[in-house]
Amino acid sequence: MRPYDVILKKRNGIELSKEEIEFMVMGFVNGEVPDYQMAAFLMAVYFRHMSETERYNLTEIMARSGDTIDLSPIPGVKVDKHSTGGVGDKTTLVLAPMVSACGLPVAKMSGRGLGHTGGTIDKLEAIPGFRTALSEEEFMKNVKEHGIAVVGQTANLAPADKKIYALRDVTATIDEISLIASSIMSKKLAAGADGIVLDVKVGSGAFMKDIASATDLARAMVDIGKRHGRETVALLTNMDRPLGRTVGNALEVKEAIETLKGNGPEDLEELCVELGAQMLKIGKIAETLDDARKMLKDSIKSGKAVEKFRELVEIQGGNSNVVDDLSLLGISSKTYEVKSPGDGYVYSMNAERVGIASMLLGAGRTKKEDKIDLSVGVELLKKTGDEVKKGETLCVLYYNDEKNLLSSADTILNAYEIKNTKPKEEKLVHGVVQ
Repeated sequence: MRPYDVILKKRNGIELSKEEIEFMVMGFVNGEVPDYQMAAFLMAVYFRHMSETERYNLTEIMARSGDTIDLSPIPGVKVDKHSTGGVGDKTTLVLAPMVSACGLPVAKMSGRGLGHTGGTIDKLEAIPGFRTALSEEEFMKNVKEHGIAVVGQTANLAPADKKIYALRDVTATIDEISLIASSIMSKKLAAGADGIVLDVKVGSGAFMKDIASATDLARAMVDIGKRHGRETVALLTNMDRPLGRTVGNALEVKEAIETLKGNGPEDLEELCVELGAQMLKIGKIAETLDDARKMLKDSIKSGKAVEKFRELVEIQGGNSNVVDDLSLLGISSKTYEVKSPGDGYVYSMNAERVGIASMLLGAGRTKKEDKIDLSVGVELLKKTGDEVKKGETLCVLYYNDEKNLLSSADTILNAYEIKNTKPKEEKLVHGVVQ
């Protein structure tokens, strides 16, 4: 078998066997297939796409290319959650303690942010002392004894995906459904959960800009999960505006804690309740979604959810006093207010521009090696549907370095569309794919 023949076959639109896909993927990982031939293969897939069978095989090969996590020592059904990435998406910080407080163990491996979307691991590191790198033994012990652990992905989890993703990133082959779905699901399968709940973002701040393409991606991932024997559900959720009112690491942790105390923005709590309800139902903690929603809301009202967050911080080496004293998060004291240019209503927001504005302040990274400033970001005082007066503050920028401050302010001002008419109320959850 030669790489040339596999590339030619896919270029001509012919379905590849599992052996041919494995030959290309593992050959690339082992250094036997050069990057220029793998790039050609990825471009052939980009234009010719993959069948459901090819997609299933690609995912399995990538999932088995490195370590896999065995969660069987943890009692009960283990359910994982994954978001395709958005702006202000601090969902895991709220969702994991809520779900764990309801009795479903949460063994969560999360990633870092890249581009205009934030990463859970970066956010958690805004908590003084919080360790996101645990040994597998520590990880399992925390889940068994405390019902919760949130850590960074192990270095050797789906290494084929890491290497292929890096090549896709520089060869304009990122946005192809089969490649996206297999990338996400290979890591989820390797992480060992019995069930998977997917939060597929759609809108200006998401990877998928329209509902049709988001639905295609959701169906592809649900199909892969089910073919691998994992109960899988996907929610299509609105990312035409940022989630919550903050974008930036320490700012988002503060908002997550406030939400767990019952003082957070409605959209963030609603999304966590909807995702958590699917997790509790798959995990057989609740019989119906309505029962699950009530349990999750009660976890906030009773204080159990915020106490579970405190417990998570303690067992992972962080300063749990942060729950009571939010100043410990070290949010920058330097602020700049962006004012409304006119009267009216915020008719729409470009969430991607808000994310880029935050990134310009130093809250995000353009390359994986970039160091980020955990103390900076954006606080949105006005969002879609809100009435504004000329000169009123739309948002507050938290910064340390003035270098890109005005550029960030211009970017976020251009994210706002202000009109005389109030927009129709947007749905947070567009639909469910299962």
